[in-house]
Amino acid sequence: MNVKAILRTAVLTIAAASGAALPGVSPAADPDPVQRGAQLAAVGDCIVCHTAAGGAPFAGGLPIHTPFGTLYSTDITPDTKTGIGAWTLDAFVQAMRRGKSSDGHLLYPAFPYVHFTHMTDADIASVYAFMMSRTPVQATAAANKLIFPLNFRPLLAVWNLLYLHADTPEPMSRTQDPQLDRGRYLVDGLGHCAACHTPLNVFGAEKKDRTFDGAVIDGWDAPSLKTLLGASTPWTREQLSTYLRTGVASEHGAAAGPMLPVTRSLANASQADVEAMAAYIMSIQTPPPAAPAARVASGASLQQAGATMFEASCAACHAAHAPMNVVGGRPLLSLSTSVNSDSPRNLVRVMLDGLPAQGSKASVSMPPFAGMLTDAQIADLANYLRAQYSNRTPWQLQADDVAKYRKETPTP
Repeated sequence: MNVKAILRTAVLTIAAASGAALPGVSPAADPDPVQRGAQLAAVGDCIVCHTAAGGAPFAGGLPIHTPFGTLYSTDITPDTKTGIGAWTLDAFVQAMRRGKSSDGHLLYPAFPYVHFTHMTDADIASVYAFMMSRTPVQATAAANKLIFPLNFRPLLAVWNLLYLHADTPEPMSRTQDPQLDRGRYLVDGLGHCAACHTPLNVFGAEKKDRTFDGAVIDGWDAPSLKTLLGASTPWTREQLSTYLRTGVASEHGAAAGPMLPVTRSLANASQADVEAMAAYIMSIQTPPPAAPAARVASGASLQQAGATMFEASCAACHAAHAPMNVVGGRPLLSLSTSVNSDSPRNLVRVMLDGLPAQGSKASVSMPPFAGMLTDAQIADLANYLRAQYSNRTPWQLQADDVAKYRKETPTP
């Protein structure tokens, strides 16, 4: 029996035992734990954080910017020197559940082990099998750049004492709907959605009383996951599932910023799992707010300045009858989440950074305008789009605001 076969047998044994202890949270067992682990790793976005720009998959090196400094993700390929090739399954479980490396040093909670504690033994074993099947890559991560005394790892023991609850996986069978149970298990656990969509306290831990209320990540708004019914066109379960898997929802817009690589990862997840995540997220929605009051028209001069910028820079793709708009199936600006958001941050970010092609939806892309338009021009354009395509309160964006948004973009 070769090494892969031995590993597969061991993982299946663990999966069978732990699956019996926590029924009802996983779909039908896959006979191949590596394949199942690949789908689970896609839900966990492992490749997103553990792959640097231009680097080998899972070899680490990606800078992760935090309020306390910059961390660099590590190599999680099965390389025995810089990766996890020498790790046992028990060591992998220890990292996932307790934030502790195989040599005993504590991991920074930018690695969301506080969420992975929810995972079953079977699912952790499958992810381990998948990671051990990857191509080994020797890649030493750059040294972290954290402020003192947070660069002293033993202090993380205090953080864990306050915020880590890793005694046992949390059973997720709480309703009579297996799909909702599965979705909650994935959203709260492996998917760690709250890590980006929940504001943090001064210690970098999630504010549990504001779970899914939204936050700012890398200069982008990670919107509330509880107010999707308040969109200009309320989200549906089907639309959200499509968006998570493709990065595009024709009724709302396209993924951008930190969410774009997440959707690219979820494209490789089980369709049933993504549908379960969408079902759960739609089940936690708050009642939509009352219809917005009639908007107040912006000044004529501001409208004209924005209209001029729109005709010069945007109309070829975004005007109602523009060929790219009609043939390419672009989401209408009037439906765009960024145009209808409370904050102009994400619309400005899209203008500055552009939008890469969205997989098969190559027409849903946009060039960056950071080097072409001034802060004042972008402010005029954003104010115009808000007034022209949304019935919500107009923005009063100024050049200084755009300058601030530019500075929020992390540097590699």
